Amino acid sequence: MAPRKQQEIFDATLRLVAEKGYAGLTVEGVAERSGVNKTTIYRWWPSKAALLGAALVEADLLAFEAPDTGSLRGDLVALVEGLRRLLTEPPARDVAVAALAAAVDHPELDVRRFFADRFARERQIFERAVRRGELAASADPMLIVDLLAGAVWVRGVFRGQPLAAGFADRAVAAILGGVSP
Repeated sequence: MAPRKQQEIFDATLRLVAEKGYAGLTVEGVAERSGVNKTTIYRWWPSKAALLGAALVEADLLAFEAPDTGSLRGDLVALVEGLRRLLTEPPARDVAVAALAAAVDHPELDVRRFFADRFARERQIFERAVRRGELAASADPMLIVDLLAGAVWVRGVFRGQPLAAGFADRAVAAILGGVSP
């Protein structure tokens, strides 16, 4: 399948799940929006769960490249800012929240590939920081990412609070420097 056509399918999938939720996502609806025959879609993805899982990882709409600012602090601030945009600015916000929320009630929608792919890219930040002497080799990169991402999710999505200017800097400072006096 041509990459452009594949992106049209992924875009239609993500926009449909954002508008109608996982229950309203159908291969027929994706076929109609993308202009691709549903049998072609089923040939590549055997279910709506498989299609959405692929779209989460491969769609241009949710594309992610790890920042490389030259410092661990700068990279983490850029990472938090990117996550803030993903979770608070449409259309990515609607897609991410609807798709990842659906995974809670629909075990067939396996989002582990989405998180594994993202973390494989995020890991580069920590590998570079260790090489530069900014981070101990024993540090737990996944814990650091989880703490920062959790702060964005809880404040921006679950509490519905604005992530004011400086939020990323403060969150990273708390992780890297601690909060004790």
